[in-house]
Amino acid sequence: MKKIKILTCPLLLAALLLILISSCKQADKATPQPSYPIDSEVYTTFERTIVPDSVPFGAPKIFPYELSKYAEAGYGKWHFGTGLPYEQRLDLMPADYTHNGVENSAKLIKFFTMTDIHITDKESPAQAILFGYKGGIISAYSGIMLYTTHVLDATVQTINALHKKDPFHFGISLGDDANNSQYNETRWFIDVLDGKNINPDSGEKDDPIKGPHNDYQDEYQAAGLDKSIPWYQAIGNHDHNWMGIFPPNEYIKNSFVGDSIIKMGKNIFSPGGIDERTLYMGVMDGKTVYGDVIGVGPVSSTKAVKIPADKNRRSLSSIEWATEFFNTVSNPKGHGFNKADVERGFLCYSFEPKSDIPVKVIVLDDTQKDSDPSKDVHGHSSLDMERYNWLVKELEKGQAEGKLMIIAAHIPIGLNDPNPEFGWDPNAPISEATLIAKLHTFPNLILWVAGHRHLNTVTALKSPDPSHPELGFWEVETPSLREFPQQIRTFEIMRNSNNTVSIYITNVDPAVKKGSFADISRTYAIAAHQIFNLPFPESYNAELIVPLTPEMNAKIQKSGTPIKK
Repeated sequence: MKKIKILTCPLLLAALLLILISSCKQADKATPQPSYPIDSEVYTTFERTIVPDSVPFGAPKIFPYELSKYAEAGYGKWHFGTGLPYEQRLDLMPADYTHNGVENSAKLIKFFTMTDIHITDKESPAQAILFGYKGGIISAYSGIMLYTTHVLDATVQTINALHKKDPFHFGISLGDDANNSQYNETRWFIDVLDGKNINPDSGEKDDPIKGPHNDYQDEYQAAGLDKSIPWYQAIGNHDHNWMGIFPPNEYIKNSFVGDSIIKMGKNIFSPGGIDERTLYMGVMDGKTVYGDVIGVGPVSSTKAVKIPADKNRRSLSSIEWATEFFNTVSNPKGHGFNKADVERGFLCYSFEPKSDIPVKVIVLDDTQKDSDPSKDVHGHSSLDMERYNWLVKELEKGQAEGKLMIIAAHIPIGLNDPNPEFGWDPNAPISEATLIAKLHTFPNLILWVAGHRHLNTVTALKSPDPSHPELGFWEVETPSLREFPQQIRTFEIMRNSNNTVSIYITNVDPAVKKGSFADISRTYAIAAHQIFNLPFPESYNAELIVPLTPEMNAKIQKSGTPIKK
């Protein structure tokens, strides 16, 4: 057999090198690098936590809008703390139950929830800044409004990094993507997850600090969620109501796209308050380094300020909002919503994350509808007959098919919250008691996930019948990505060696790089709680034990990925 002699040719090597360089450039072009990469170290709160430092003794009292004074006055500082273990919760189990010797046998499903990012057009003339810039309502104003898209981008990168270590089967946003129901806010949210170029500016182009990637108004490349992770969407009250509290009337709609700062009364939580025209609500000046608050105060003594108008600030109805999720490059198209249902204003759906795992997710719109005639604040949970009947049918179908079921909705239930706007609408066609009683008839319902309150609360909705503990279920609230602690949650559902499953819930902090805009937002979020004199919500990791019927336990015995011993 003849030997083939290979000649090394400089021209051939040069050509190969050019091909290699061209291929690398094409790969870079196909996968743009994020403008603001996160820290290379990514952890959950099981491994380490974010701990706010105490404000130094004698620190000067400052107003929330005085962002330039935060660091010097000692506000917003923090350090890493030890990780949080999983607290084992047996609330749903019989009184004599012990979990000793029980082991996780297989992983059934893993997913993440995020909620209440409140993507904010800080230059919109239709906000309610007056009620927060000197104190009062933290959701009306805080410095984090400058960096909401940056926090979301850092969160997406953190999810991607966790996915590489241990893949997610899906993720879901539980609503309040937008702060003020605006088109541009919703588009920024979707576009960040899609990995597009983000221009977080509105009106005229502003550049507080000359040059790229050095101020909150600069365009940047978002990383985008890993395309192998399907993500789903639920609607929140802020997504289709003015400031989350009222369907916008004609005056409010015109204010969104106009050039004049909106005027209202001193009590915006009443219908009469939004119809008064005695106070300018204020706006943030996007030309300034700290987004200075301007045009705020009594109409009688405040100089009127003109704001560059922007048609992309228009307020979206719930139908218009849901339609935007079909304009996406990530998966699935529509992110759960069905076009025919959306066109008639019905924003509920269900899906099954994996065909070989008996788990069903029911996504429920439990916000007050655009047409709700209530004169009260539209931040309540509410169901009409159509949504209630649909929910019951989905639960009945899942039960008959032997599926473990999860309900995902923006607003939690069974709260006993002293803040009335967080509770159930007393005028809803279906009462909260009726709903919970019905839910307690489905033994395969194991979990309700929600946002809305910006808290880490875990509630056991126990079975009304002690002899059938499997009729109880857990409710888990995910905190806000806007206010501290700015976290998401991960959920891992495990099959156990007895007739139970374990739901491991874990808080995750975005892995921000020091000095980045997401890092600045964290310091502002901590400082805001200190200046507003609010308690810090605590992180909370837990193992939630759920009893199963013998039939359901038998069905899942061959499901999931076995845990290696």
